[in-house]
Amino acid sequence: MKGTKALVTMLERKGVDTIFGYPGGSVIPIYDEIYDANLRHILVRHEQCAAHMADGYARASGRPGVCIATSGPGATNLVTGVATAYADSVPMIALTGQVGVGSLGLGAFQEVDAYSLLMPITKHNFRVLDVNRLPHAIKEAWEICQTGRPGPVHIDLPVDQMNASIDPALLDEEYGIKPIVEDLSGLDEAVQWIRDAKNPVILCGGGAVNASDEVMALSRRLGAPVDTTLMGMGIVPSSYELCMGPLGMHGRMAALEMMNDADLIISVGSRFSDRTYGKRCRMQNPNGRVVHIDVDPVEFGKHKHPCVNLLSDCGRALRMILERLGSNSVADDWTQRARDAKVRCCCDPVIDGTPIKPQTVMHELNSIIDEDTIVTTDVGQNQMWAMHFLDIERPRQLLSSGTFGTMGYGLPAAIGAKAAKPDKHVIAITGDGGFQMVMQEMATTMAEDLPVTVVLLNNGTLGMVRQWQKLFWNERYSATTLKCDPDFVKMAEAFGAEGIRVERPGEIRDALLHARDCGRSCIVEIMCDPNEHVLPMVPADPNAAMVMGRCAYRC
Repeated sequence: MKGTKALVTMLERKGVDTIFGYPGGSVIPIYDEIYDANLRHILVRHEQCAAHMADGYARASGRPGVCIATSGPGATNLVTGVATAYADSVPMIALTGQVGVGSLGLGAFQEVDAYSLLMPITKHNFRVLDVNRLPHAIKEAWEICQTGRPGPVHIDLPVDQMNASIDPALLDEEYGIKPIVEDLSGLDEAVQWIRDAKNPVILCGGGAVNASDEVMALSRRLGAPVDTTLMGMGIVPSSYELCMGPLGMHGRMAALEMMNDADLIISVGSRFSDRTYGKRCRMQNPNGRVVHIDVDPVEFGKHKHPCVNLLSDCGRALRMILERLGSNSVADDWTQRARDAKVRCCCDPVIDGTPIKPQTVMHELNSIIDEDTIVTTDVGQNQMWAMHFLDIERPRQLLSSGTFGTMGYGLPAAIGAKAAKPDKHVIAITGDGGFQMVMQEMATTMAEDLPVTVVLLNNGTLGMVRQWQKLFWNERYSATTLKCDPDFVKMAEAFGAEGIRVERPGEIRDALLHARDCGRSCIVEIMCDPNEHVLPMVPADPNAAMVMGRCAYRC
C-alpha cells in the first residue's frame, strides 16, 4: 500500500467525512488518492480559510476538523487559522506537504520548516520521515487533538514518504497516549467553600462546552447566577433567569454587578483572561475565594485570589460536587438580586432612524435565530454587538474567535459549520473590514453548495480601532477609514450569490428572512452608523474612566 492510500484509509477509519484544503506540488499524490476516496474535499480559495473552515466544522460538530495544504507558502498560509484554533482549544488535524526527506534543509523549491513553524501553536507535531511511522502519527494525532484540553495537531508529510510503500498490517497496530492526569484532592474543601458562600457566582467558559447540563444543575441547586465568557455563551441558555450574560470589557452590566459583589467564584472551564477578568471586571470582596475547575493546570492561579484548583474534566468534577453538596442553596435575596439585575439589563435595542444602529440589527437577528441556527462572527465591533445582544440558547450555537481575535474568521467558519451541519441555517456576522480579508470564499459557498447568510455591518471603517482612537487617542483617526469599499451586492451577484442592501431599519427583517429562505448564499449589507460605539466599555487601565453609553443608560 502506498503511503497516500494509508493516510486516506486511516482518516476514513476515524470517521472523517470532510477535508478542507488547497492542492500543490507536494500533496498532488495525496489528492490523487482523495479522488477515489469516500471523503468530501472542499476546495478553498486561500489556505488560511481551510484552517478556519476546519475550525468551524469542529466547533459546530464537536469532532476534529481536518485541513490540508502544500509545502512552503501553503503551510505558512495555514498558520493564522491553526493559531486561532489553538488559542480557543479547537480539535483539528492540520496536514502539510513537505519536500522529500533527502531535500530537507537544502532550500528546495517550496521548502519551509513547517514542523518548527507550527510547533508553538499546536498541541503536538509529527514529521513523517519514515512512512512506517505514518500510522503512529495519525492515530496519536487523532487522540491528542481531542484528549484533555483540545487543540490542533500538525502532521508534516514529505512527498517521498507518501509515495513509498507501507505494510497494510501496520495500520491495525494500536498506539496509545498517556492518560490525562487528574487531581481532585481539593474536592471536599471546594464543596465546603461552596456551602459557606453567601454570594456565589458561576463563571462559565468555553472549557465547559460539554458540561452544559452540569452547569445548569449546579446553578439551580445553589440559586447562583451564571456569568459567561464569550466562548462560554450558550452553555447556559440566554433565556435562563440566572444567566447574567457575558462578563468583560464589553460585557453586560448585570454580569459585572454580580461578579463585583460575589464572595466565591466557581470557575468552570474559564481562563480568567484579560478581556474577561480585569481590575474592574472582578470580584471586589477582599475575602473572596475561587473554586477553579479546568482540565489544563496552566490556567490555574491567574486571578490572585485564594483558590481550590480541581484538575479534571469539567463535567466529571461538577457531578462529583453535586453528589457531595446535597440540597445546599444560597440566601433568597442573592438569587432575587440576580433576577432583578438581569431584568434591568434587558435593553430594548430597537433604535429608529438612519444610519442604522447595529443594536437594531441584533434585535432583528434574535427574531429569526432558532434552535436550527448557528451564528459565527468576525472580530471587532460586530463581534461585541453579537456577544452583547444575541440570545444564544445552546452550546455550539455561537462560533467566534475569542483569544486570538482573528479578523476574517466569520465567513470561512460559517462554511465549515455548514459542512458539519448541513441541516442548520448558518449566519455569519461580519464587518466590511474583516469580510474583505476573506470574501473570495463566497466562491467556495457557491461551488460547494454550502449556502450561508452573511450579515455585513458596513460602517466604512475599522470600527473597533476607530472607537479606541476616538475614546483614548484624541480622535486621531489614523488608517481606519476604508476607502473604495466594493459594491458588496454586485460582488455577491458576481459569485452567483444574492445580495441585498439595507438602508432603513424597517427593511432589516424582510432582508434576513429572504436570505434565510432563498436557498443559496446571500450577503445582507446593512449600512450602519460609523459613530456608534460598543458600550459599556471597561478599559484595561484601572485609572481610566469607565465608558458608559446607550446600553448602560437603558439598563
